[in-house]
Amino acid sequence: MPRLDGMDTNTITQQLPTTIRDFNAAHEARDADAALALVTEDAVVADVGEAFVGEAALRRFVAEAGAEFTYTDEVTGVRRDGEVWVVGHHLEGDFPGGVADLDYRFALEGDRIARLDIVLG
Repeated sequence: MPRLDGMDTNTITQQLPTTIRDFNAAHEARDADAALALVTEDAVVADVGEAFVGEAALRRFVAEAGAEFTYTDEVTGVRRDGEVWVVGHHLEGDFPGGVADLDYRFALEGDRIARLDIVLG
């Protein structure tokens, strides 16, 4: 996904469905209640190979994923791949490797997130 230098995150993400924008904000704030309100009952989140299914696991993912590190997260692009919305993220911080480009691949069911796959971009 090409970097969109000069564009702020709000401009980039305006093309996303509200559900995805709200989930990203809840995830960034580590607000599990707000995030869980936006997913289907049987939603699956796969974060670089580790799957989270069910309310307790999804709550843990939102509250704890990456919490042990300090990093910046820049949204670098948004595109649609069929029925899937792909949001590019560029992370830099004190995690192993120090730099990562990730794609967050959202599949919606109605106005809820049914699946989120976070993969190396």
